[in-house]
Amino acid sequence: MTLDMIKPGNGGIIKSVGGEGILRRRLLDMGLTPKTRVEVRKVAPMGDPIELFLRSYVLTIRRDEAAKIVMEEVTNKWV
Repeated sequence: MTLDMIKPGNGGIIKSVGGEGILRRRLLDMGLTPKTRVEVRKVAPMGDPIELFLRSYVLTIRRDEAAKIVMEEVTNKWV
């Protein structure tokens, strides 16, 4: 499952970050690294962008960027 498929209010743990070159480096620099817990907070009405909560801060990324992040879904509330 990828990050863009997780519904608001749910979250998971990052298994791997895809993409190539600068895009992958940028995702990693923003804190989207393997074994990080992420909660999807909101999705814009048209589906893009997605608001995430991770590492005690809020991050907004595009849906196509979220599709490159492989997740292990965790459905219980943990934040």
